[in-house]
Formats: sequence, structure tokens, C-alpha cells
Amino acid sequence: MNKKIKGFFLLLTVAYSVSGAQTLTSPNGNLSMNFSLQAGGTPTYSLTYKGKTVINPSKLGLELLTEGAKRTFDDFSPEGNVPGDKGKKNSLFDGFEVLDTATASFDETWQPVWGETKDIRNHYNELAVTLKQSATDRRMMIRFRLFDDGLGFRYEFPQQKNLIYMVVKEEHTQFAMTGDHTAYWLPGDYDTQEYDYTTSRLSEIRGLMPQAITPNSSQTPFSPTGVQTALMLKTGDGLYINLHEAALINYSCMHLNLDDRNFVFESFLTPGANGTKGHLQTPCQSPWRTVIVSDDAREILASNITLNLNEPCKIEDTSWIKPVKYVGVWWEMITGAKDWAYTTGLPSVQLGVTDYTQVKPSGRHGATTAHVKEYIDFAALHGFDAVLVEGWNIGWEDWFGNSKENVFDFVTPYPDFDLKEIKRYAASKGIKMVMHHETSSSVRNYERRLDTAYRFMKDNGYDAVKSGYVGDIIPRGEHHYSQWMNNHYLYAIEKAAGYQIMVNAHEAVRPTGICRTYPNLIGNESARGTEYQAFGGSKPNHATLLPFTRLIGGPMDYTPGIFEMDIEKINPGNTSHVNTTLANQLALYVTLYSPLQMAADLPENYNRFPDAFQFIKDVAIDWDESKYLEAEPGKYITVARKAKGSPAWFVGNVCGEEGFTSKIALDFLEPGKKYVATIYSDAPDAHYKTNPQAYAIRQMNVTAKSKLTLKSAPGGGYAISIVPKQ
Repeated sequence: MNKKIKGFFLLLTVAYSVSGAQTLTSPNGNLSMNFSLQAGGTPTYSLTYKGKTVINPSKLGLELLTEGAKRTFDDFSPEGNVPGDKGKKNSLFDGFEVLDTATASFDETWQPVWGETKDIRNHYNELAVTLKQSATDRRMMIRFRLFDDGLGFRYEFPQQKNLIYMVVKEEHTQFAMTGDHTAYWLPGDYDTQEYDYTTSRLSEIRGLMPQAITPNSSQTPFSPTGVQTALMLKTGDGLYINLHEAALINYSCMHLNLDDRNFVFESFLTPGANGTKGHLQTPCQSPWRTVIVSDDAREILASNITLNLNEPCKIEDTSWIKPVKYVGVWWEMITGAKDWAYTTGLPSVQLGVTDYTQVKPSGRHGATTAHVKEYIDFAALHGFDAVLVEGWNIGWEDWFGNSKENVFDFVTPYPDFDLKEIKRYAASKGIKMVMHHETSSSVRNYERRLDTAYRFMKDNGYDAVKSGYVGDIIPRGEHHYSQWMNNHYLYAIEKAAGYQIMVNAHEAVRPTGICRTYPNLIGNESARGTEYQAFGGSKPNHATLLPFTRLIGGPMDYTPGIFEMDIEKINPGNTSHVNTTLANQLALYVTLYSPLQMAADLPENYNRFPDAFQFIKDVAIDWDESKYLEAEPGKYITVARKAKGSPAWFVGNVCGEEGFTSKIALDFLEPGKKYVATIYSDAPDAHYKTNPQAYAIRQMNVTAKSKLTLKSAPGGGYAISIVPKQ
């Protein structure tokens, strides 16, 4: 479990003015947050960094659909099942007076079960403002925590007689920008983050917005400037700002709508099936809203605010939670060379009805016993921990797009997948197997079968599962990021912890640091991963933006390591191209942090480039230290990491369309010690489009005084392993 090394918390109650004005400063004094009540009793805050305004005065509060009284049929609108306002005053954003304020300071250092660093410092100053709404005799607290690298705040609702049950109509948290900043954004969407990022000015978002979701008639649609978090911004005077949320528990995921005339973002929550944004009972609280800020892009990447705002680990014994490097039967299906399904021509498969022993296999099924054994042999030969197998279980012939509740049972293999033999063979080779649970977003079906599925995993030696939520959610009308679904994801993680199972959730809500509390959540997808390189390709700068955006909330199962960039050489019917160089693919194991790393390409492609494959075999997946050496969103990232419990260091650089000349000092190495650096770099004529497999490998002696200048090709990068000289 997480070990607290040191910590203290100082608390005192302070006086306040009529407006409730309070100022909170960060421990190092660089950040200053001001709170006050505007005319009409509206809570507001603002934020400065080194004297520069980061957030202009911004309003805070929520709007409810009812006051929490017992409702009858008369409380519901005739249009459907959405509660109406009935003319009641249901605001929790005005009419407040300050009842009490308290400040505190906290400082601890804790150790994550796995992570980018061995120790994480959690150091902040806090201001808690208790507000009273006199007209309704309701109370709300806003708690601010100011770290050296940013601000977190949330709404808290104590137990009280006049606010018991809350139906949230909308949250009205604002982030008022100081100008027309550059933004690195994804369009608002209740169900996916799997977009390429767009880079533009705030004023340009409206004109560049693609068609996203179309909410049903009971839901308030996004504005044409709605975007997702984590949102990365850069000001004209060189400040880097990141907007996100932490500890998303029992609440709807937050999006941001932009007033593009005044450059004010306002929160917009994902609705549930009935159009409401959340159902709460006091005492309760919102997730934290976060603003990370620095004049150095590297400090955005190094921030631990998101983790620190989550609760400490709730799993007492974490000895079974281990970082995993794996291979799997996956990429050949993604590219279309093989199928998940055993057969074809079964449009109406029903669980327990179709006898697969009586149907003819298609000959394209990937998850056969013989083929999986080939992957087990490859993993054992090259020192990998595990093998993932997708398409092993019945149901794939009729799984997508038909809104079926009963598709998968998560325990019945196809006739050509011998579960017992695979268990025996993998154990004989010292290889663990990773289970795959594609739910087809039939969440009710999955929850009914979850205990059986997890017991089945343990009985057959599976300690980790990759879950998937492709398609429209069942119950119908729910969204991937609604409160109901967020509660399901947490339920699956908590249930898995009881069985000592690690979870890698795909298509789930974007992470918000919950992996601190439940470190068996060892990975997520929740963004545009490598699979899209086989679906037409991603932008060359995509991997330079993920650490500034998606990875702010937690690690990603990005599935890097593709060596064959022309997909038609794997599947002649697929003309997609992987828009990176081979050296860039190696660097991703360092620049995109995850304790779960896949070598995603086919074994035969790794066998073609054994010298480059050596880096994937060598690179660590758990770290004692991480140093961000160079960074600019959308342009380049260079990271150095020291392997957990080892003197070895690994360095990675990735860049975008323009290429990059990297200049780094190796002063992170131990002084006075000699090392050997093996450098995997782009060849001089490398280019992600025209010559992606051109790379060079060289070795050199280095010390802490060494400096390196390395050129990365467009869409390229480099990777370095550094070990003590023998």
C-alpha cells in the first residue's frame, strides 16, 4: 500500500470581510488565488502566477432541478422523464454569504505502488470557505488547495435538513482566460476521446469544430465550442495552462463550453439517460477542478496535482499489483489480417443456443491454440511478462451495433481455443495470460456476470484483464462518461481488487488520478491509441500532445512498438500508414509513461529488426526518477527515467511534423561514474512518410558531464539506454 513518509496539517480559522474576500498563496509564493463574493452573493475566484493573471475573476456554483423535496408526478415535465423546475429557486451559484473560512497547510511524501517516481510530495496550502444561502438555509463549502504547480478546488455539501437529495441540472464552474490563447483540444463528446488533437486559437475553435455527438431531445446540446479535458493552453506571454479534473467519483465527467467572445470556459457535465447531470445525496462532494500552470512546459508534465487530489490507496495488500510488459494476439485483427470471430454467417448468435462445434470456421480466426502458443513462445524467448489474447470467447460474430444485451458470457471459449492447454503451456514457459473482456457496452450484462468472470479468471491463472466498452451503452441512453457509467467503472475496479485482478479499461472515461486510490487500475485507453494508425493514421505530432493532455490523469495503454509502417504489407486490403519513424516507436516506451506496455507489432516484424527490438526488451516500465528535459506541446518531448531499483537510465524523444534537434545534458547521471549509452536514432534520411524504418544504432561512453546533440526526423525521435560501464 502507499507509504506516507512524512506529513503535517496545520489548521486555523480566520476572519473575513463582508465580501468574504480571501487570498491564498502557494507554498513557494509563485501562485496566488483570490476568493470573494460578487454582488448578489455569487462566489468567484481568480488566479495569478508570478504576478501574471492566469484566471480572471470566474464564477462558481451549481444549478439544481429540484430542491430535494419529495417529488410527485406533477414535478415532471410533459415532454418526457426530465424533472421540471416548476418555478422554484434552485440555484447554488448566488444568494450566498460567508459563514466561515479556514486555512490549512499540508506536507507529506508518499510512495506510489508504481509510478514515474519512487516518492511523490503532496504539499499545499488550503482555504475552505463555508457559504450559507440565506433564502433557502442551505450550505455549501468550496475547498481550494494551492500547490506550487497549480490549483485544485471542489464543492462540498454537508448533511443538512434543507438539502438532502440533489438532482444536478448543470455545474457552472468558470475558467475565465485572459486572452485568445493557443489551445490543443478535442471536440466535446459524451462517448469518446478518440480524436486527433486540433491546435488553434480559442477564437478559431468554432470554425474548426467537427461534427461531434448529437444529444437527444431531452439533453442540452454542446455549444459549437465545447471541448474535452484535459485541455492544454498556451498564452501569448509564455504561460502554459492545463484544465482538468481529479477524483471523478459518483459524478458526471466535465466538459468545457467556451464563450469565444470573452474567452470564458464554463463546465458542462455529461448527462445521464434522462438528461440530468447527476443524482447526489448529502453529505457529498464534486470532483476537484484543476488548473496546472507554469512558464516551463516541462513542469506541466512533471505535475502530480491530479494524483495528490485523490485519496490514498484503499488496497491494503498491493504485493500482487505488478507492472506488465506484454505481447498479444491483437494487431493482426486491428489491421484486418485476421478476425476476432471464429466463423461467419451467424447474424443472430444467441448465447447458449449456437453450437460452434457444428459450424465451419472461417480460417481467419486469430485466437487459435496453436497461434497463441507461438506468442507464448515469443514472449518467453524475449523476456516478456504476459500474452494478451482477443477473440478467444464466443459471441464475436454478432457483437457490435445491434444493441444486444446478451452477447458475451466471458467464460466460454471458441472450439479452437483450448483454455486448459493454454493455461498449462503458458505456466510451463513462465508466462502470464491477460484476459480480454469486450462488453460491447452491454453494461448490465457485464455486471450480472462479473463475479463469475473474475472467478473464472482466477481459476485459469489470469491476474489481469483488458476490458472494452465499444458501442452505445446499455442501458440505452446512457453515455460512456455519465455518472451512472463512472460508477460502473469504479464498481468493476473495486470488484477486481477483491479478486486481486488488475484492470486495463478501454473506451472508459478519461482518467482523473483514481489509480492512486486503486492502483490495480494499471492502465486505460480513453484516447486515440496506436490502433488508429491502422484506421487511416494519426497526426505525426499526436504523441507529443498526449503527455500534456490525456496522460495528465493517469497512464495510457497506448500499445506502441510498431515496426512495419505500411499496413498493406500485413493486410493488402488496408492502405493505412503509421505516421512515425521506427525510432519514434522506441521512444514512446519512455515518453508515454505507463506501467502497462505492449510490444504491439507482429513477432515476424520484430524478427526483421532484432537490434532495434532490443530496446523494447531492455526498457523498464517502473521508475525511481523521471526528468523532463525538453518539452513543447505539439512539437517535441524529451524524457529521462531511472529504472526502479536499478542504476540504468532510459531516454526518449519524440517530435512532430517539423522534426527537432535535441540538445540534452546527462547531468542526471551519478557524478564520477562511467556509463555506456546505446543510442537508437533516426538515420539522416529518415522521414515518417517516405523512409520510416531508417535508423542507426551506436554506442558511446558517457558521464554526468556529457552533452548530446541528436537530430530527430519529421515524425521521428530517438531512444537511449544508459547502463554503468563494467
